[in-house]
Amino acid sequence: MTTPTTRVSHSARVVPVTATLLTASVALYIALVAFGNITDFGTNQQFVRHVLAMDTTFKDDDLMWRAVTSTGLQDAAYVAIIAWETVAAVVLTAGTWFWARRDHVRGRALSTYGLLMLMLLFGAGFIAIGGEWFAMWQSDTWNGLDAATRVLVFSGIVLLVNHLPFGRPADEPAP
Repeated sequence: MTTPTTRVSHSARVVPVTATLLTASVALYIALVAFGNITDFGTNQQFVRHVLAMDTTFKDDDLMWRAVTSTGLQDAAYVAIIAWETVAAVVLTAGTWFWARRDHVRGRALSTYGLLMLMLLFGAGFIAIGGEWFAMWQSDTWNGLDAATRVLVFSGIVLLVNHLPFGRPADEPAP
């Protein structure tokens, strides 16, 4: 007599590997972004300063009252962005670690937090606040909306993959 073996469904094998690799990709990306912002501080510092100062927008008097011209406040915002990116990179790296160790509950939780951090930074921070409040969309020179949209979409896709169902044996009936 043979004992029945439980076959593992295709998704139970593929989804965790996919979640691991995609989370690792986002972790690597944001770690490189944070590293670049730290080691080449001045480049994106100028970007943040120009966006907040609104000095390359249409100069509409109805909007210019929103401009932040204090370099101290501009630099504080930039340092906060770098800190947020760095923490997100650490959280996503930890999420990747747990996915790789097959601790799917912790992997999914940490990945969700890290991806949400990026979606808030790039969606609420860069697209909504930078793009609309500070009218970044009006600037030909200092417009980061396309880059922010790419990160938002990338993070969102990875978040969806991280939450795909998996784990039911192939021979177990669906509920």
